[in-house]
This record gives sequence, C-alpha cells and structure tokens, in this order.
Amino acid sequence: MSRPPQPRPAAPIDRKRYLRVSWFFGRAFAHLLWHDVVLRLPLLSLLRRDPLARWRALARRFRLLAARMGGVLIKLGQYLSTRVDVFPLEVTRELAGLQDEVPPAPFEAIRRQIEDDLERPVEEVFAELEPTALGAASLAQAHAARLLDGEPAVVKVLRPGIEVLVETDLRAIGLAIRWLKVWGFVRRRVDLDRLVEEFAATTRRELDMRAEGEHAARFAADFAGDPQVLIPRIFRRASGRKTLAQERVDYLKVDDLEALERAGVDRRAVARVLYATYMRQIFVHHFVHADPHPGNLFVRPLRGAGDPPGFAVRPGEPVPPGTARRFQLVFVDFGMVAAIPERLRSALRSYLIGIGKRDAGAVVRAYAEAGILLPGADLAQLEEALERLFDRFWGMDIGRLGDVVRQEAASLWRELGQLLLDTPVQLQVDLVFTNRALELLIGLVTRLDERFNLWTETLPFARRLAEEQAEGWLGRAASQARALGDLPADAAQVLNQARRGRLSVRTALAPDARRQLVRLERAIDRAAANLLLAALLLAGAVLYDGSPILGSALMLAALAGGLWRLLRAVVG
Repeated sequence: MSRPPQPRPAAPIDRKRYLRVSWFFGRAFAHLLWHDVVLRLPLLSLLRRDPLARWRALARRFRLLAARMGGVLIKLGQYLSTRVDVFPLEVTRELAGLQDEVPPAPFEAIRRQIEDDLERPVEEVFAELEPTALGAASLAQAHAARLLDGEPAVVKVLRPGIEVLVETDLRAIGLAIRWLKVWGFVRRRVDLDRLVEEFAATTRRELDMRAEGEHAARFAADFAGDPQVLIPRIFRRASGRKTLAQERVDYLKVDDLEALERAGVDRRAVARVLYATYMRQIFVHHFVHADPHPGNLFVRPLRGAGDPPGFAVRPGEPVPPGTARRFQLVFVDFGMVAAIPERLRSALRSYLIGIGKRDAGAVVRAYAEAGILLPGADLAQLEEALERLFDRFWGMDIGRLGDVVRQEAASLWRELGQLLLDTPVQLQVDLVFTNRALELLIGLVTRLDERFNLWTETLPFARRLAEEQAEGWLGRAASQARALGDLPADAAQVLNQARRGRLSVRTALAPDARRQLVRLERAIDRAAANLLLAALLLAGAVLYDGSPILGSALMLAALAGGLWRLLRAVVG
C-alpha cells in the first residue's frame, strides 16, 4: 500500500528579517486603515492629511527599507515604480531611484558556492576567475572568467544564503497580500492570490540558473534569423543550478549615449530596433524578456568596410567621421521572463489592431476578450473615453506627449482615476510582467530618442497582424454567409409573434444612468447614517452630565454604528 504524498516542508526563513519586514507592512496597513477608512467617519474627516503627501512619505520609507535590506524588496519596489496606472506620480517617482545594486559577497564565499554547485574545484572549470565582481545585485553577482579553452566568459553566481532571504521576503509579502484582501475594492479588481503566486514563482525561477539558461536558449531560437539581435551563448559544462557561465558580451551599454555616438551608432535607430524586438516578443513569439533595464541590454557595433585597421568594435574606439555603423542589440539576464498564455494572445492581437486602426471600439472589445472588463462594465463610456484620448494624443511623439501629460496631469489623473473606479475591471496576472517590461521599455526608448513616435513604430505590426487576421476571416466567410441566409426566417418569426400579440420588449436603465442612480442612493444613505451617528454622539455628550447611563448608552451606540460602517467599508 502506497503512502499518501507528504506535505512539502516549509522553507527555512530568517525570523528576525521576517518580523522586521512584516512590521513595516503592518504599520503601512494600519496607516491606510486609519487615514482612508476611520478618518472618513463623521466628525473625524477634519483630521485627515493631504493623501499625496502621506503616500509619498510611505513610499520613501519603503525605498529606504528596501535599499537597506535588499532581497526581493528591491524588485518589488522597482515593479511598483512602473505602475503609474495604479499609484500617484509622487509614489512612482519616489521609488524610481531604487537601484538593484548591493555590495558584493566575499569572493571566498562565492568560490565555495561554485565548487559546491559544480562538485569540483574551480581550477578544473575555469582557467581564470576574477575575484573582483563585475557587478552585484540583490540575488546574484557576476565575475569575469576564462574557460579552460581560453574562451572569455562571465559567471553569474547566486549570493550565498539568498534562498533564505527570498523565502523570508515572499512570506512577508504574502502576509501583506492577505491583509489587502480584507478590502473588497482591491479583492474584486485583482486576483491577489494569483498575483502573489506569480510573483513568487517568477522570483524563485531567478534562483535556478538552469532555467535562465533554458530561457536564453529559447530567445536565441526566436531571433536566430535576425542579424540585429545577439543572445550570448551559455557554457553548460561550466554551469549548474546556482552558477551560469555565458559568453562575455560587455559591449556598449544601451543608455550610454556618448559611447554610442563615439562608435558611430545612431541611437535613434537603436530605439527603433529595440522597440521592434519587443513587438515581436509580445505579438509573435509570446515570450518576453521582462527586465529591459540598461544593465541587461548592450549594443555591439559591427565592423564596416571603412574602419581603420585594428578597429576592435569596443567602447571608445574612433570611427571615420559620418559613419552610420551597423549594430546588434545584445540581451542578457533571462531570469525574469513572461510567457503570454494562449487564451490572451488573440485579445492582444485584437488590441494592437484596434490601436493601429484608431478604433476605440475594437480596443474595448479586446479588453473584454482578455477578461479585464467584468460584467456590468459600461463599454460605451470606455469607448468614448478612449476616443477622447485618441483625439488628444494620436500621432504625438514621446517628447510632445510628455509635455502635454505634465501640463494636464491633474485633470488626466482625475478623469482616468474616476473611470477606473467606476469600471468593474480585474487586472490579468498573466500580463503583470509584460506590462512591467513595456513600462521600462518606453522609458529606455525615450532616453535614446526623445522624439520617438510610438504610433509610427507600432503601425507596421498592427497592419501585419490585421493582414494575417484577414486571411483567417476568409476561411470563416462561408459560415457567416449561411448565417445571413437564416435572417429572413428569423424576421418572419418575430413578425408573427407581433401579429399575435405575443411580442414582449424588456427595457432597462442605461448603464451610465443606472450607475448615477446607485451613486445617488449610496450618497443619501451615507448622509443619513452620518447624520444619525452625529446626532447620537451629540445627544450622548449633552445628556451625560444629567444621566450618565443614558448618555453613555447613546455614545456607545454611536461608536458601535461607526465601527459597523467601518467594517462594511473595508470588507466591501
């Protein structure tokens, strides 16, 4: 008789670190509960502070905590800094400067980690291994090396003990998510369980260098026929679960504008090629490099016929005046990737085609197809809002767009914020890291080319997808024709029902009118409840001196009513 599967033992954690991180999240939760729920009660609203100042202070405290403790907190802060659709600009700006740079671990600890992982001495794997780290991040650090056959390499090694820190942070974040689930508004709009599960799975995958090697191999296969994209080779004989040896590709950093100019590389062309590669990743390959920050992207200048003898295609080398040098984009660090599931691919294609056609209705239908819009969403209102955005921003390059957004930030934030509050939406967890990649990408192409035109660069992909979709429609044309042939019979049936007096028509309020009515009813209910609670509190205070029992009872009734309303507001 086989034994039932035993539960997986809990991963070890750093108890002191867990308590410290949980304490921060607990204070933040209490802060939000006090200011955004309790202080909304009657007579207490006068104590509320400026919400933007409070959010900014909270973001600053988190940034300082993450910079001091490292680990997953840095990655969480970097992700939150890209969510301008969720948080005020004051929050995202405060978190934007959070860098994943920490002091490197001692070389002897790194050496022992490599030997334990590969089960042999370092000298049997590498002819040289530089003790000084090329760079150190919260999860891993990199060292220059040379293989036994003389091949230059970069060895990425997990920081010793990082698994414990990651599990500690993930458990603390999971606790914070459980607290957030108390809020009905958040719970309805985000599948928090799936969100934290996806975040944890992606983070844990970064702790398996073998998985990162497989991701690099897939990207190399996806772009095998593209001469403008280079994926470094993985040296599997010198790699393991905690060690990844790969081809050394330290060319020009993608955001080093002076070095690009010295090498004769057109940075505007780099922006266009980079954007095009991400369009292919999302809409063609459905496998996305989700961490496109400057430390993970390089530009490799290619030799040309007019190069001087001995030109090494390295930073700082001179080039002939006026040379427009060919180049390759080099992607590294495939620990964080996003695989777009089959069920969302059609919706994403429809979305891009709608953008290309400037068809707000098609974009809204793509939202619905993706499951972002929940039942009851006012599609007409969303379509009107998108049409206004198209009219305002269509065709603008990023430079002008940024100026307009800065000038109209307050009104845009109010309009879009209210629209999001009014619309029943649910964020798709599958697209969280793809969205993060796009946020980072836009910032990067803007730095490369401040006049980058998203519309112009997106339209070719939209047209290509529309043509492919049209070919598929031809195959469905016959079935649609048969459906049209059934219309006369259906119309005759409706007319017969009308002649016999059996035709009924159901009417309902338009979604916008229904929503306005619901708002009015809720406002009246809130006003009545506030008035009643204030009256009970005032009456209790007045009667307390003459009749302490009755006065106390009235004030307790006001307190109980306030607590009940507080509970209903939180749970939703």
